[in-house]
Order: sequence, then C-alpha cells, then structure tokens
Amino acid sequence: MGRARTTRSTASRVFAVVLVATVLVGALVAVFLVVEAQRATHAEAERATSVTAVSIATSPLVVEALQNGDADAATAVLEPYVMDVVDTAALDFITIMTPAGVRITHPDTEQIGGRYLGTIPSETQTLTEVFTGTLGPSVRTIVPVLSPDDELIGWVSAGVTIESISETLLRRLPLTIGITGGLIGLGVLGAWAARRMTRRIAGDLPPGQVRDAVSSYESLRTLGEALRAQTHEHGNRMHTAVALLELERIDEAIEILTETSRQSQSLVDQVTARRAGDPAVGALLLGKASQAKERGIDWRVRIEPDTPRSPLSPVDSVAVVGNLIDNALDAAGPGPDRWVAVVLEPSPDGGIVLRVSDSGDGVPGELRERIFANGFSTKPADAQGRGVGLALVRSIVAGAGGTIELSSHPTCFEVVLPSARTRGRS
Repeated sequence: MGRARTTRSTASRVFAVVLVATVLVGALVAVFLVVEAQRATHAEAERATSVTAVSIATSPLVVEALQNGDADAATAVLEPYVMDVVDTAALDFITIMTPAGVRITHPDTEQIGGRYLGTIPSETQTLTEVFTGTLGPSVRTIVPVLSPDDELIGWVSAGVTIESISETLLRRLPLTIGITGGLIGLGVLGAWAARRMTRRIAGDLPPGQVRDAVSSYESLRTLGEALRAQTHEHGNRMHTAVALLELERIDEAIEILTETSRQSQSLVDQVTARRAGDPAVGALLLGKASQAKERGIDWRVRIEPDTPRSPLSPVDSVAVVGNLIDNALDAAGPGPDRWVAVVLEPSPDGGIVLRVSDSGDGVPGELRERIFANGFSTKPADAQGRGVGLALVRSIVAGAGGTIELSSHPTCFEVVLPSARTRGRS
C-alpha cells in the first residue's frame, strides 16, 4: 500500500509563502545595500584622491621644488612630505612627477626615476581613472602642477588601490548583514503571526477544505434565505386563505390557493423537466422566486429540459447560483420595471450555461474586474456575506474548469461549465 499523502494546512502554507517572500525581499535588500556600498566607497575614493591631488598640486612647497628643475633635490624635499600626506589622508600612494612623467616621489623608493604608469592627459587638466600600476589596480586622480606663470612644471597623482576599497567595503558588510538579518527576523515574526491568525480562523484545514467550508456556509446562507422567504410567503397566503374561509368567502380563498399553486408549479415543472436536475438548486430557485416577490421584483426563469448534469457538487452549485441571484436581486435597482432573469441551458460542447441578468444600472468599467476580488463590495459594509460571494463564485467556477464573464445592457453574469463527463476525465 502506498503511503497516504499529507496535505499542508492553510496556516502552514501562509507561513511558508510569507517566509519565502521575506527571504527574497531580504536577499534583494542585501544585494542593493552591497551594490550601493560599493558605489559609495568607489565614489568616496574618487573624491579623496581628487581633493588630495589638487591640494598637493597647489602647495607652494611642491611648486617651488618642481620649479628648481633639480629632480634629486625635489625628491629629497617632497618624498617625506607626500608620505606624511599619504598617512594622514589614508591613501595608498601619492606620486609627484615631471611634465614628462618621470617619478620624483613614490611609496616604493626603487620606483623613483621610473616612468609613471597611467594616463597623462594631453592637456593640463584633471583626470580620474582606474589603472593597474606597480601597486595593482587603483583608483587614481592626476592633477597638473602649474607655475605662477601657468606653465606646466609637473604632475601629481593620488590613488587608492582596489584592494583597500574592498577592505573598506568589507568593514561595512556587518551593517548590511545586520539590516538584512533584522528585516528577515521581522518577516519571520510576521509569518508566524500570519500563521497563528490563519490557524485561529481555519484551524488545520488545507486550502481546498477552507474553500469548501466557505462554499458550504454560503450555500446554507443563500438557501436559508430562499426557504425563509418561501415559507413566509406561503404562510401569508395560508393565513389570508384561512381568514377568507372564516368569512365564508370561499371563491376568493380558492383563487389565492390556486394562484399560489400555479406559480410554484410552473417553476417546479421546469426544474423537474430536466433529465439531470439538482434538487438543491430546484429548491433554491423556488425560494428565490419568493424572495423576488417579497421585494417587488419580476422573477423570470427558463430552464431547458436537455440541460446536462452539473460538474459541481450540490453545495458548490447552490453557492454559485445563489450568490449570482443574490447579487442580481440587490442590483435590480429602483423603478417600476425591476426584474431578475435566470437561464439554464446546454452549451454547444455539451456543458452548462448559466445566465443571471437583472435590470440594474450595471457595473462601472473600472470595477468590472475588482468585483471578483476577495473583500470587495459596493454594498454596505455591515451586510452579511459582503465581499465573499462573487470571489467564491469565480473560485468554484475556475476550479471546475469553467469561465465566468460579465456583460452589460442588461447586466448579465454568464457561467459556462464543462460537462460532468469531461470534468470526470480531466
């Protein structure tokens, strides 16, 4: 025997979905923070090298040393100076060179006298670049040194190696990890709270059973309202007939009872004429007829005898038909010509077509899709079951492989369901 397949509860699924979403958001935030930190660190290095290079290039000490034209004397004066600046500015190197690019200073004294590795601008302008020199890849800024007569007398290059930038970035990673961890922690807490709240509502039921429970509730609600209206109407007629009999107005009492029987029988005949009729839906339609009469709405029903058996369970059938009729009764609108029409007929491919239309003003274009969303309703917020009916209808219809469409002039909800045989093979 195969092992029974376990189905996760709705609460567990909610927890898993929220947790996965939280981890994904946390990962995206972490990537964003790392990329932003890398960009900021690189920009900071560019600013530091530019400011330092400009400051040294305009230093009177540097200008005077380069103006003398003695490279060895300039090295003796400028090498200690630039090393102090390197330590103070937290840079990796400052190279002062002649206009031709011959090094006068360098962190590695053996490199002094060699040619500068990097781009020397063809004009006297500042240039920032990433270049691989003797210390490896670095962000560097080269600035011209000008004499008081604006004559080019040398260049100053200040740089930070990519390795140093990476070390700075690594020092900032704990903050990024902390922010990401805090965000994920809050998400886990939210997932736990969502799971707890969902469990209070749905217990350990899986999603399918939760929907079935809602469907059952909606079926009982709409069927109960229908039967209450039918009972109320028949009660009123019977009381009236009894009163007329007591007054010995026998013909009028018979007329009332006959009219009651005739109206009910017309609908009963349509329901029972179906080869594969659903007694629950038949009882629902009889009750809804009484509801419509209570509210002064003309009730129109047409059921084709060759309409096939529904692929839905009796509970789901009542939920779909009942909610669409309730919606139509509410939307029928004011005025003398108020009506609701229900049609059941076979579809061309052997399925079922259910149309529920009404005399109301219709659904505004911007709400045509939103009316199927959970919790959305144009009706009073304290009305029973508001915001559930149409969402449940679409869920049931979609689950059976059918479609639901809304049209206007008049307002009409059309449900098309596949045949029960096709549904059984799928």
